[in-house]
Amino acid sequence: MGRLRQRIEGSETGSLSRNFADGLRSIRQIIGGQLSSCGCHEVIPTFICGCRSKPIGHSAFSLFQGYLWRRHRNESREGDHVSDYNKGRDRTAFIVHRGGLPHVKAKLAGKEQVTVAFLGGSITEGAGASAADETSWRALTAHYLRERFGNSRIHSINAGVGGTDSSLGAHRLREHVLSVGNIDLLFVEFSVNDGSDREESIRGMEGIVRQCRRLSPGTDLCFIYTGSERNLARIRPYPIAVHEEVAEHYGIPSVDFAAGIYGMLTNGEVAWSSLAPDGYHPNDEGHEIYAGFLQGYLEELLSTEGDSLMLNHCGHLPVEPLLAGNYEYAEMLPYELADYTGDFHIRKLPVGSKLMNWRYATDHRYSDHPNASFTFIVEGQGGGLLLLCGPDTGIFEYAINGGSFVRVNPFDEWCLNAYRPVSVHFPRFQARGPISIMVRNTGLKDKRSQGTGMRVLKLLAN
Repeated sequence: MGRLRQRIEGSETGSLSRNFADGLRSIRQIIGGQLSSCGCHEVIPTFICGCRSKPIGHSAFSLFQGYLWRRHRNESREGDHVSDYNKGRDRTAFIVHRGGLPHVKAKLAGKEQVTVAFLGGSITEGAGASAADETSWRALTAHYLRERFGNSRIHSINAGVGGTDSSLGAHRLREHVLSVGNIDLLFVEFSVNDGSDREESIRGMEGIVRQCRRLSPGTDLCFIYTGSERNLARIRPYPIAVHEEVAEHYGIPSVDFAAGIYGMLTNGEVAWSSLAPDGYHPNDEGHEIYAGFLQGYLEELLSTEGDSLMLNHCGHLPVEPLLAGNYEYAEMLPYELADYTGDFHIRKLPVGSKLMNWRYATDHRYSDHPNASFTFIVEGQGGGLLLLCGPDTGIFEYAINGGSFVRVNPFDEWCLNAYRPVSVHFPRFQARGPISIMVRNTGLKDKRSQGTGMRVLKLLAN
């Protein structure tokens, strides 16, 4: 797999702090002369010693390396599992173990089949990779597990959908992940697509956790944080810090790819533009580095003992959520559940249409007729729509429980060239209960749109 894979897999430094790397370099300076005098010149990889010009002996160096690694790991786990990363002191200590992955670890120790799901945005789906199902971090992670535990034992689910955030992820969870069957391990990645609204981000991430633990308590979760210009701009950027609030509250391990890349950038090992030319989606090299970070975590986790004591604790669901009204009960509902006027018809996308950010069925209800309408009732705190928006999308309006109509223009710059799913979330109520929603087409359009169409892909409830 090339030099970068060797950099990742050839040592344990994928999750080391700068202090650890500095310690290794100091030891090298102290013992370098002695090793040279004995004629031992086996080369240590550059990423360990930080210097190509003065190779040192591997055996003697490994003793010190093992000592410092154990010391680093123990220090990072002090304080009731609150690591230096969570205290904001060490950006490159990017693995936070917390409750670990006890269920999947116990299952892998046997001979049962294991199902691993990946829920996230385009980076999880495989954008940027030359072959999404072969060279993305998701595919490489599944390949590693199959190589280690047997091809027939590992079933992988790709639930990555480009352009989606954790809010829609919580609504997608049942249909795209849990409906498949028993899920043993769920990786969740939304740190790039989640915006600056802290409450909405917590609603989504906490909703995913609580929904998963309520409906599938045997599922272990792990949060993944990927790189972007924003996520690499400073130590512990805002979106990742918000996701960590959820991870800390529920004891969920996290692997911060962005922090690993940040360390590499700081050390001058690589340029972000060479790994992700568009600033977001890693190329094959970038995906390979991501996969290496995660493999390092899984290697360490699956090679140690003791997580069995956490089995009962990890499925525990705290009574008090971080945020009341999170998306614990979110789901996508079939568009057929609404009551449509005769101007709405079942359609597929026009022949030759470009579709992005959706790999699932595109059957939908369509109308471009002014005043065409539909109504539906959801049970919960709020409702919404998942629309197929594109070049001919128009303006619609909605009313809740017989109230005044509110106009929505879902057309944006992405609609100019392709159809894609766009979620619209209506205002939420404090208490759960039945909510009656009426939606109607206005016959109006954005000045950039080619039509006044409305395409209803799913109904949303939360």
